[in-house]
Amino acid sequence: MLDTVIVGGGLCGLSLACDLERQGRPYLLFEARSRLGGRILSVTSATSGAALDLGPTWFWPDIHPRVTRLVADLGLASFAQHDQGDVLGLRDADGKLESLGSSPVHNGAMRLDGGMTSLVSALAERLSESRLRLGHALIAVEDRGDHVVLHFRCGDTASVVEARRAVLAIPPRVVDEQIRLEPAPEDDLREAMRETPTWMAGEAKAVAAFSRPFWREAGLSGNGFARHEQAVLGEIFDACDASGEKAALGGFLALSPEQREAFRLGMPMLIRSQLVQFFGSEAELDEQHYQDWATEPYTSSRLDRVPPEQHPEYGNPALSRSYWNGKLLFGASETARYGGGYLEGALDAAARIQRQLAETRINAANANILERFGEWVSGQRKGASERYQRILHRNLSVQQRDQLTQLTLLETVESIYREALRLLDELPLDGEVIPVVNGRSDLTPAVLSSFTGFNDALVDEALRFNRTSCALSNFPGEHKPSPEYVQTIRRDLAAAWREFALTVNSRIVTRTAASEKAPSLADCA
Repeated sequence: MLDTVIVGGGLCGLSLACDLERQGRPYLLFEARSRLGGRILSVTSATSGAALDLGPTWFWPDIHPRVTRLVADLGLASFAQHDQGDVLGLRDADGKLESLGSSPVHNGAMRLDGGMTSLVSALAERLSESRLRLGHALIAVEDRGDHVVLHFRCGDTASVVEARRAVLAIPPRVVDEQIRLEPAPEDDLREAMRETPTWMAGEAKAVAAFSRPFWREAGLSGNGFARHEQAVLGEIFDACDASGEKAALGGFLALSPEQREAFRLGMPMLIRSQLVQFFGSEAELDEQHYQDWATEPYTSSRLDRVPPEQHPEYGNPALSRSYWNGKLLFGASETARYGGGYLEGALDAAARIQRQLAETRINAANANILERFGEWVSGQRKGASERYQRILHRNLSVQQRDQLTQLTLLETVESIYREALRLLDELPLDGEVIPVVNGRSDLTPAVLSSFTGFNDALVDEALRFNRTSCALSNFPGEHKPSPEYVQTIRRDLAAAWREFALTVNSRIVTRTAASEKAPSLADCA
């Protein structure tokens, strides 16, 4: 049986596939589109031959270390986004252009020579072509106990694939809207999927190519902002190549998905008109490319047609956990704890999934044991907030005043960890077949994975309770803790977690050693 099926050929899925390919592990990568890359999309200009990005364009080395490292590892050339020259602004549709100064707009953003698609191409070259399945849209995933069954649609043909585990490296909202999961997700997972916006999915982007960068010649940066209600392009930027000789301007549409649909036939003229308004008559002679991501069913859900007003807070713990006893995992940039929505988030999610896959490659004899342990932890998740509240009220009753939230949360998690260790000692783990490498048991990550996101979720619930607690209203520092106090709490909980993790590993290693020393029946014969 196939070991792993990856659904989604964007950056997250491709990065994960490269890891599995390097390890020599069997997998298949399915992608609904006829191309790889997901939201990474570049087209070639007929005017200049330049690669024009209609999806992600930039990465920021200062805050995107995974992307920066991957670009270097793949030997790809990058260059700084052009920001030199005046920035233009337009407040009124019939008003006069104004200079907004010449300060850089993109804060050190970098682009790839050859467009972001060069990143996709370089990763795809590392994969065996026989492992790729394009044009396959996933419609259902079923849990069959010791494996999963995936149902795909390829044109008018349906196909069924069985695998030990499946990774859905596609936006959570798309999963919720288009893919049937059997058994159906519990309420917390379903809510997490629906409340996680797909970044830029409701947006549209246009790029226009020209024979020369006439705006640079006029001392303009190519950056422009239109803030009036009739604006077609809300933001414009220089999209030339590294040399500046292959000229192009890019822009993000200010119109809603409904407006874009209503003006669809006249959109090229509207885009051209605004470029002329900003940069003069030479902008009329353009070659336009346009991508409305809200009309792309494998990117945008119905909920995504109303874009968020600001960058969402990603990293919902429900989306980073594994389900069905490790057989179902969720990917895509929006599931990341860091860099969510960006290319960095896609790589962060892939790294997390790679760790989770490694954790599930355990001896089958312990699978039921781990499932029992995971069910126990799941029960503790549901009751952790109530436990916190009980301990909090007890601490208040004994006149505990200093560091109340901090000490109560610490006591809460430590009591759960003690109970977890007692349960672990009682479970009949098969230690004979659990490898121990450099002092760490291969079973330890699988045991600890049940707690993924536990502390973060508990802290969030505790803070919500504190804000509504009448008993804490006389303690401002606890009622509405400062960011510094919350950070201190998280550090304490992280230290408690590290101690717990080391203890778990020590006990499993000890039991493994005891199993190895115990004489077998054959030895006694």
